[in-house]
Amino acid sequence: MNTLAVTDGQVLRPDHSIERTDVLIDTDDGTIEALGEFDEPADEQLDATGGLVIPGLVNAHTHVAMTLFRGAADDKPLDAWLQEDIWPVEAELTGEDVRAGARLGIAEMIRSGTTAIADMYFFMPEVAAVVEEAGIRARLGHGCITVGKDDEAAHEDFEAGLEFAREYNNTADGRVKTLFTPHSLTTVDKQFYEEYIPKAHDAGIPVHIHANETTQEVEPLVDEYGKRPLEYADDLGILTEETFLAHGVHVDETERELLAERGTSVVHCPASNMKLASGMAPIQKLHDAGVTVALGTDGAGSNNDLDMFDEMRDAAMIGKLAEDDASAVPADAVIDMATKAGAETLGFDSGRLEEGANADLAVLDLDSLHLMPQHDLVSHLVYAARGSDVRHTVCDGQVLMEDRELQTLSADDVMAEASEHATELFARAE
Repeated sequence: MNTLAVTDGQVLRPDHSIERTDVLIDTDDGTIEALGEFDEPADEQLDATGGLVIPGLVNAHTHVAMTLFRGAADDKPLDAWLQEDIWPVEAELTGEDVRAGARLGIAEMIRSGTTAIADMYFFMPEVAAVVEEAGIRARLGHGCITVGKDDEAAHEDFEAGLEFAREYNNTADGRVKTLFTPHSLTTVDKQFYEEYIPKAHDAGIPVHIHANETTQEVEPLVDEYGKRPLEYADDLGILTEETFLAHGVHVDETERELLAERGTSVVHCPASNMKLASGMAPIQKLHDAGVTVALGTDGAGSNNDLDMFDEMRDAAMIGKLAEDDASAVPADAVIDMATKAGAETLGFDSGRLEEGANADLAVLDLDSLHLMPQHDLVSHLVYAARGSDVRHTVCDGQVLMEDRELQTLSADDVMAEASEHATELFARAE
């Protein structure tokens, strides 16, 4: 067994206690071997002196290649943003563009302590290749949509989604898992859900969709079918324990109870919801109903960064505002959303620092003005820490960043490549 020891730091345990101890990693199988003091020296060491070791963060909903859209279309509501600015440019995307955008986004996330993502987009073999290169863990799905397509084109799109999910599952030494990802309940015709959701279930492929993001995604379904969107989704067999929904901003009590009953998770994307004025998701009510809630950034076109520390702070703040209650969505609950709830949602044995779990972790440097004094490090993680505080990032037992230096990607090359592709993409779209 080859080992890596993360030494001389404080460790955030699953119960939110903090203990000064070392973490021993089996780098051959990518798991945590033990926590404590060890008699035998490890083959390698990673210095965590003055730092806090935390589980690697889980970005449970993003469109990582949309880093190419960062800052290109801001200050618009969702429908106008999509139809006027995003979809016309996405029509010009190439696989090389998506690879460049994905490399930029994944490098950004490694630099801010994220070790696992769920990604829904196009040219997903390119994203899978970047995930393998960069060393993170991912659930990936080819986004399927029927809006603007005839039946033949729509069927080709959905067949491509299933084929990608079948072909790429358990690739990258098991770090890549797959999804079936119809875009949303209002951008996919009912007949396609009726045909393809059973196929996904039969193939054992989890389903991930956008749902109840805006009132414009609720009212048309209520008008047409006389029922709430998630009741409509349940009738189509979408809601299962393996399914997870992005956003869930406008869910009523009946829908919350339905999610809890079905075991379907929700991924909260507070920054995107605020920026697009989609609304305030009832996170405390979802928690109270027993719904698993994970955390995601959404794409960089509507956020505009992929820093999960920003997302944690936003989740706590808007959760209190939504409930008019300063005790709602507390810091410890938000940390769980960004770690073990995200890992559970994505089906990864990560999100916690204990023996046998995946060795996915980050080390924060605590020696910063904005992290002093250190009354409560759990509070600091949510309300004060930044992605730039991350010193080391480890995934599957492999060091992806050491002392702020990326080990699997070149930051300079990634930035230059993405800038070039973004310029050319928008020139083509014009």
